Amino acid sequence: MTHSAMKAIVTTGNGSYDKLIYQDVPMPVVEQGEVLIKVLAAGVNNTEINTRLGWYSSSVTESTNTTSDLNAEPELQDADGGWNKHTPFPLIQGTDCCGLVVSVANDVDSNLVGKRVLIRPCIRENGFDTLDNVWMGSDFNGAFAQYVKIQASEVFPITSDWSDAELGTIPCAYGTSENMLHRAELKAGETALITGASGGVGSATVQLAKRRNAKVIAIAGENKHSKVSQLGADVLFGRADDLLAELGEQSVDVIVDNVAGAGFPTMLKLLKRGGRFVSSGAIAGPIVELDMRDMYLKDITLIGTTAWAEPVFKNLVNYIEQQEIQPVLAKSFPLSAIVEAQEEFLKKVHVGKFVLIPPQD
Repeated sequence: MTHSAMKAIVTTGNGSYDKLIYQDVPMPVVEQGEVLIKVLAAGVNNTEINTRLGWYSSSVTESTNTTSDLNAEPELQDADGGWNKHTPFPLIQGTDCCGLVVSVANDVDSNLVGKRVLIRPCIRENGFDTLDNVWMGSDFNGAFAQYVKIQASEVFPITSDWSDAELGTIPCAYGTSENMLHRAELKAGETALITGASGGVGSATVQLAKRRNAKVIAIAGENKHSKVSQLGADVLFGRADDLLAELGEQSVDVIVDNVAGAGFPTMLKLLKRGGRFVSSGAIAGPIVELDMRDMYLKDITLIGTTAWAEPVFKNLVNYIEQQEIQPVLAKSFPLSAIVEAQEEFLKKVHVGKFVLIPPQD
């Protein structure tokens, strides 16, 4: 590469949108085992907003939307505000990347150069025998830039007729979803209930649960039911519906809930004996009310997921190449319009994912 600088969004610290600076930064320099990727599309996720806000701090008890209405409030600037206790600001965020390999270190297979790839953003740096993990765009520089470097082990070439933007919707949301269903061991013929089914993770989970031949019950705003139904939901409810009255207690095998908040107690009552509750988020609020009797008297398993299992990302690439899932691209924005994208993201009127497109030199 002959470039010495590139455009990037640099997040300078915990706080509001004024912490997102579009500027020139030095080009990444690949080291042993790494590849340099030209970013073609980078998805927008709750996780980037949460990391900027310091929402992962134990001092934060409100929902993502409530917390986002801040003006760099000092209580959010805690040392434990990142996914792994500390966020290394200034940081280039961006957890999702569809890109093109442009160069590799001398110890990496040169056949990767020129291939369109997806990056696995959840890196198991100490191997898959531990749950230790670090994340691109949270623990080290990510894809909100023209170029990003990453370990070659996290690069997955893909052959697909999907657009760059469509592929850019995949890594974080679909990886998170596939990991939850993998860990919950959802089986054909079981009933799965998915909260927040119109969001990035939710819409992915509807498809991936249906792919496993489960019966899918989805919760989403009524104005989004048509689109969620097209993704494979068998039964749809609104956010205000009385699920216990509609479904009855002990009616669901697996609940995938990244919403949490005030609706959590109902979820455990809906689970059958031996049911599994799996989560990787809590956008409506991380502090919930748990009646332990609902858990232990019904032999319920509560599954928290962050570290991705080894098969997860390989599975996703196969599903795409075998045309078993579809992208849910809501809208694309230029990289420089990240504030507009995150503001519209938090309105939650879309179905699926937003992506950012860096300048293509």
